[in-house]
Amino acid sequence: MGNPVLILLVEDEPLMLIHAQEALEDGGYTVIDASSGEEALRLFSEQADQIVGLVTDVRLGKGADGWEVARRARELKARIPVVYLTAESAEDWAAHGVPKSLLVQKPYAPAQLLTAISTLINDAGANIAS
Repeated sequence: MGNPVLILLVEDEPLMLIHAQEALEDGGYTVIDASSGEEALRLFSEQADQIVGLVTDVRLGKGADGWEVARRARELKARIPVVYLTAESAEDWAAHGVPKSLLVQKPYAPAQLLTAISTLINDAGANIAS
């Protein structure tokens, strides 16, 4: 198999972070995680060329929220697949989400998260491989 497929996971709730990380790793992805928007933006700027997908909670406490993390990530890597996770911000997705992203409503089954990120990565296809 080729290089690991690296996903940046942003989640400030420790149990939700573990749940999402296990789902992604069980699906064959390599995960780096951040518990705040600022940490996510730092990690993304340092490793943008290796990261092939972003999974972010929308509400991240103080500082940058998931909407901003995704917008800033897209500024650095225009076609990065983005999956938003949220319990109560789904109605804001159309106004705040980046184009060609997906939203997974909490609580979710691991398969829902895997399907969302895999679909976006597959759709981006050749752009990720390069």
